Amino acid sequence: MKSIIEVKNQIRQEPEYWQIPFMDFVDDFRRYKDISAIDTPYKMDGDKMDALSVEVIEYLCHEQDLEVPNWIFSVPACQHPWFVAGIENLKAIALVESPLEFRIRKIFVLENFLYRV
Repeated sequence: MKSIIEVKNQIRQEPEYWQIPFMDFVDDFRRYKDISAIDTPYKMDGDKMDALSVEVIEYLCHEQDLEVPNWIFSVPACQHPWFVAGIENLKAIALVESPLEFRIRKIFVLENFLYRV
């Protein structure tokens, strides 16, 4: 399993394909529940991916009944609301469906954002 540091570095190299390493991380974390993959903070870029990454970590920890690492609470919310789907017609749905943890960081996702096959 790749750590969140490795995933963030991979996203930096190819930001246009961020979903692939990001969702692979989600799958692996759910499978292995390896807390060591998230216990060390990565270098923050101050971008929306920082907020999304830590929010997904928090969400997964709650889902798996694991302790949330303290370092994620120091990561700020997005400066501007981010609708991850990027489709104008889905904004209203994302406002309603986004989990509270995501909304706190001004991130709006559809209910199935972290659903995997």
